[in-house]
Amino acid sequence: MENISVLFALTAGMLSFLSPCVFPLIPAYVANLTGSIYGNDRIEVSKRLLLTRSISFIVGFSLIFVLMGASASAVGRIFTHNRDLVQKLSGILIMAFGLQMAGILKLRFLMMEKRWEGKTIKENTIWRSLLLGISFGAGWTPCVGLALSSILLLAGSADTVYSGMFLLLIYSMGLGIPFLAISLIITYSLKIVKVINRRLGVLSVINGWILVGMGLLLYAGQLQKISAWLSRYTYFIN
Repeated sequence: MENISVLFALTAGMLSFLSPCVFPLIPAYVANLTGSIYGNDRIEVSKRLLLTRSISFIVGFSLIFVLMGASASAVGRIFTHNRDLVQKLSGILIMAFGLQMAGILKLRFLMMEKRWEGKTIKENTIWRSLLLGISFGAGWTPCVGLALSSILLLAGSADTVYSGMFLLLIYSMGLGIPFLAISLIITYSLKIVKVINRRLGVLSVINGWILVGMGLLLYAGQLQKISAWLSRYTYFIN
C-alpha cells in the first residue's frame, strides 16, 4: 500500500467531513443521535452518552465504506491484466470529480442524489445510532459522493482486496475522527461550527484541487515514485 494513497484517503475523509453536505448538519446529527437539546449556545448532553452514540454511528458508516472498498477492489482484480488502463481511466475520473468539486465543471449527473433510509427505531439506543451510521454510509450525497467515489476508484486499482478495504477504513477514520472531535466541542460551544461554516466554500475548492492532483498522479503512474520518496522520511521502517 503506497504511503501517498493512505495519506490521500485520510485527507479526503477529513475534507469530506468539512463539505457543505455534512459539516453544517453536525449539531443536528448529534442531537438526533443522543436525543439532546440546544441550550446556552451549545448541545446539552452527557459526554459519555455522546461518545458511545457517536462511536456507534462512526462504526455504522465505516462498515458500509469498507464493504464498498472490498467490492471495488474485487472488481479491480478482474482487470489485473489491464492495470495500466484501469489506473489511467481512474485518474481521469478522479480529475473530473475534482474539477466538479472545485466548481470548474458543472455536470448535473454528478450531482444526483440517492439515499437509502433505514427502518426507524423509536428507542434512542446505541443500535439506533449504528443503524443511522449505516444509513449515512449508504446515502449518496453530492459532496461526499465525489470524494468517496475517488477513493473507491483508487481502491479498484489497489493490488489486493485487503488494500482496498484498508483505504476505505482510512477514509472512514478521516471522516469519523473530526466528527467525534467536533461533537465534543459543540457540547461546550457552537461558535466553532458558525466560524467554519463561513469557509466551507473555500474548503470545497481545496478538496477539489486535491482530487485533481491525485487523479493526475494516478494517471501518470507516479504514486509509487512519490511513496518511495516519502518512505525515506518514515521513521518506523525496518
